[in-house]
Amino acid sequence: MTTQSILPYAYTGPSSPPWPLSVLLALQHLLVQASFLCIFHLLFLATLPPSKMDDFQCWNELLAHNFFACGISTALQCGLGTRLPLVQAPSFEFLIPALVLTQHTVPIHQSKGNSTGAPNEYSGLNCENTRNWDSLLCEVSGAVLVSGVVQVAFGVSGVCGWIAKHCGPMVLAPSLAVIGLSAYRPAALLCSENWGIAMLLVLLTILLSQHLSSCRLPLCQWSQAGGLSIRSRSPDIHMFSVLLPVSGIWLVCGILNPIPIPWDVLHPSMHHLTLTNSTLQSPWLQVPYPGKQGWPLLSTSAVAIGAAMGVAASINSIGCYLLCSKALREPPAPQHACNRGLCAEGLGSLLSAVLGSVSGTASSMPNVCASHLTQVTSSRSVWVSALACILLGLSPRLTGLLATIPLAVHGGMLCVTYSVAVGTGISYFQYTNIDSGRNIFIVGFTMFMGLLVPKWLFAAPEALATGCVPVDLFLLSLLMVPAFITGTLSFFLENTVSGTLQERGLLSHFVSCKSETAENFLKEQNMNSAQRYKLPRVLRRQQLPSWCKGFPFCFLCPPEEAKEEAVNSYRLEELHCSTGETTDLLLKPETVELESDSKQDNLGNHKCVTILANERTLCSDTSII
Repeated sequence: MTTQSILPYAYTGPSSPPWPLSVLLALQHLLVQASFLCIFHLLFLATLPPSKMDDFQCWNELLAHNFFACGISTALQCGLGTRLPLVQAPSFEFLIPALVLTQHTVPIHQSKGNSTGAPNEYSGLNCENTRNWDSLLCEVSGAVLVSGVVQVAFGVSGVCGWIAKHCGPMVLAPSLAVIGLSAYRPAALLCSENWGIAMLLVLLTILLSQHLSSCRLPLCQWSQAGGLSIRSRSPDIHMFSVLLPVSGIWLVCGILNPIPIPWDVLHPSMHHLTLTNSTLQSPWLQVPYPGKQGWPLLSTSAVAIGAAMGVAASINSIGCYLLCSKALREPPAPQHACNRGLCAEGLGSLLSAVLGSVSGTASSMPNVCASHLTQVTSSRSVWVSALACILLGLSPRLTGLLATIPLAVHGGMLCVTYSVAVGTGISYFQYTNIDSGRNIFIVGFTMFMGLLVPKWLFAAPEALATGCVPVDLFLLSLLMVPAFITGTLSFFLENTVSGTLQERGLLSHFVSCKSETAENFLKEQNMNSAQRYKLPRVLRRQQLPSWCKGFPFCFLCPPEEAKEEAVNSYRLEELHCSTGETTDLLLKPETVELESDSKQDNLGNHKCVTILANERTLCSDTSII
């Protein structure tokens, strides 16, 4: 039985959508990316002390610098990285450690009369930060710098590709589901500004993407013979199920409510941050350069937080690579493509840090989910979106206009996009045997712990105390990220608890085919994979020097041979023959039952001899007389 792709209208071949359609799709990507950038900075600026808010005028510049870095990183990702249409943006994996750094390392000064104990290192999430805000911003930028180094190290060393190779459906399903479920807190916070606007956005998106998915937009055409005519042709209306509701509600709210946005819904101190105080005083053109906002400050706390940022963001990006490959109906990205993609994100984080931003760059989960929802994506639209990001990064005043988007629109955007992440994660269960006790335990335990541990640490951060502040910050930053906990636990259990290939969801649909048909399918799949993920033609024409083929650059370049093992793939013989339980990370001295591929109709009886896994399996045929 064949299954229909999630993106039947994805432009995955050599042909690209027309330029007008590409521009509209790029604008849709830009709106999703801008929404998450605003959410990130607004939640981060909520930690700003009230005494500093009146003098803080550079938040538009922070947003513009991050736009510029995201545009450069998107171009690197599409050109030299995985070469998938992945938009780059901050993620919650950067926000949570940054909040830990700003709110948990605040020294509490004791009174002069109290000298019996040492000052506490943690003041809680809701306490006011008494440290110098400018130096704290530089310290966060230092953490982003360290995260970029960690991302590049994971890519160059081949760790990213190795992890992606062992991420099967039982790893992706709970991880993506928890990534979506973990966004309910900021979504509820933003929607509470106006639940009517938020629900209107959600309902319009559902109407366009689901109920009216088969409708086409009317196009006006004029000719000398027939005059003006209106025809219903492509594109389908579901392609713009995010662009039309967001832009329409934004326009109507701007006309009917020209009042400064109530920023104090996020934090009482943010009522000083108005459009008049920020956008109208920002320059029209300003080229970002390193050191303008201050150079990154490297402290022991910043190094610990940055390492946690890099690890958590890398896990999120691996999920985006595999999710985007599924959306494009392509084989999963090979190891060298995943390694290059993470290196591209690391370079974007390094650029973002030296520009003074408070967040690195990673593959945007909301944009990937929006592509699943709209059922269309293309590389050309992502390239246009990257160019638009770079141009917006050069104009802080234009970037500041994004502050006029109502907070409820941001909340509705989170509800729509991250709900797709939850549904996509659940859809991976179709490849596995969900009735298996092994799979039931892995899914339930990993998702439960991924939601339990961050909730507990958020309420009682002082419970994690090892005596070393950097170690505490590192562990606290990682354990407060639900995606890290669920992803790590599911990866460990999936690759160490024994199970059959069918039970683990690693059998493809061609297993039931004949040997010749499956072999041809594998060859065609590998050729398509090599075509999608290979280096640009300009670099392929150049003869790479010998040092590029050595360590560690060997993990970034595709092998010379066209034969390369795809992610989560097994040899055809293993797919047809293996029926016993296997693991990927543990060697097991147990038997594996093999069956012969060639069977004669009622003429032969195949007898399989099973021996230990470290010995050779022998098969003998005996004829029936």
